[in-house]
Amino acid sequence: MKKLIVYGTQYGTTKRYAEKFSEIMDLPCISYEEVKALSGYDVVIHFGGLYAGGVKGLKATIKALPENTRLIIVTVGLADVSDEENINNIRRSIRRQVPARVMDNTMMFHLRGGIDYKKLNFKHKTMMTLLYNKARKLPEEKKNAEDRAMIETFNSTVDFVDYHALDQIVEAIK
Repeated sequence: MKKLIVYGTQYGTTKRYAEKFSEIMDLPCISYEEVKALSGYDVVIHFGGLYAGGVKGLKATIKALPENTRLIIVTVGLADVSDEENINNIRRSIRRQVPARVMDNTMMFHLRGGIDYKKLNFKHKTMMTLLYNKARKLPEEKKNAEDRAMIETFNSTVDFVDYHALDQIVEAIK
């Protein structure tokens, strides 16, 4: 069975996970920007950073994905991946981005990444500041895991990367 890892990253955390998974599984790993066609692959594992409700590079991967290729989507985000509401929100968003014919043959996993506000470009800093201010003003009972994570980590550097979290994906594709 021929497998390929594709990743979409903005600031590098997702690439770190993808490269570590590539090393563990001894599989090729490429950026979504290099994807031309994915014919010949039985399984494509797409690691994508979560940005504004989307999964970085997923659109390009899906566009190049042949009809019967199994897709595994691995999201990397800041919010706690053990929070059920957070996972449900991510999965709902993915279902809006992925055609039903592809979703039927797709598995999803969610990993926790990190953020370094000093590395954010102007657009992302502005967006994060607006989201932070909005989250801060919410009543406590209305804040979800994503809101709390943003408030706790705003304007700092945090790294929640945990390579042991890749074990679940290794088991699923063996």
